[in-house]
Amino acid sequence: MFFAIFFILIVLAPSLWLKYTFKKNDHILSEMPFNPKELGDQILDELQIHGVAFETTKTFDHYDPEKKSVRLIGDRFERKSLTAISIICHEIGHAIQDHENYKPLRQRTDIIKKTSWLSRLSNTLMLFAVPGVLATGAYSLLKICVIIILISTLIGLFTHLITLEVELDASFNRAMPIIEDKIPQTYHSACRSVLRAAAFTYVAGVFANVFSFRYLWILLTRAV
Repeated sequence: MFFAIFFILIVLAPSLWLKYTFKKNDHILSEMPFNPKELGDQILDELQIHGVAFETTKTFDHYDPEKKSVRLIGDRFERKSLTAISIICHEIGHAIQDHENYKPLRQRTDIIKKTSWLSRLSNTLMLFAVPGVLATGAYSLLKICVIIILISTLIGLFTHLITLEVELDASFNRAMPIIEDKIPQTYHSACRSVLRAAAFTYVAGVFANVFSFRYLWILLTRAV
C-alpha cells in the first residue's frame, strides 16, 4: 500500500506542479519586446547556428536532433509569456547541445532509436500478455514476459538518467544564461521556476523507473 501511494505521488505530483507553474507564468507580457520565435531566431543568429527549423506540434515541446527542429505546442511561438520564453530557451539549449555535439544528447538519441522496438514490445506485453497469462495460469510464459519488461525498464532507467543530465544542462547551463542576458532581471526568478519544474519531472521519471524495476524484480523472483 505504501509503495502504491509513493508511486502515485511520484507520477502525479511533478505533473501537477509543472501544470501549475506553467499556468502561473503564462500570462501575456505586453511590454516584452519580442515573442519566443523572434528570440529564438535572434539567439541562433548570434551563435551562428543555421538550419534549425521552428515548427508547431500537437504532442509536446521538444527538439528533434534528427530533423533539426524546435517544436512547441499551441501558440507558444507567438505567446509573450515567461512560460513560452523559458520553454523556447530550453529547446534552443538542446539545439546548442546538438551543434556542439554534446555527447549525452547523442547517447540518448542513439539509445532511443535502437530500443524503441523493445519499448513498444514491453508496453504490449504489459497491456495484453501479462493479464492474459495471469488469467490462464500459464506462469512459464509469465517469466518470459517479465524478463522482457524488466530489460526494457532497465534500459528506460538508463535512458532517463542520461535524459536527466541532458535536460538539466539544457535548462541551467544553456537556457538560463540566455534568459539572464536577454530578459529583464525582474523575471529571472520566475523563468528559473519554470525550468526547475520541468526538470523535476525528469527526476521523478528516474524514481518511477527505479520503483518499476524493483517491483518487476520482485515479480520475477516470485515467478521463478
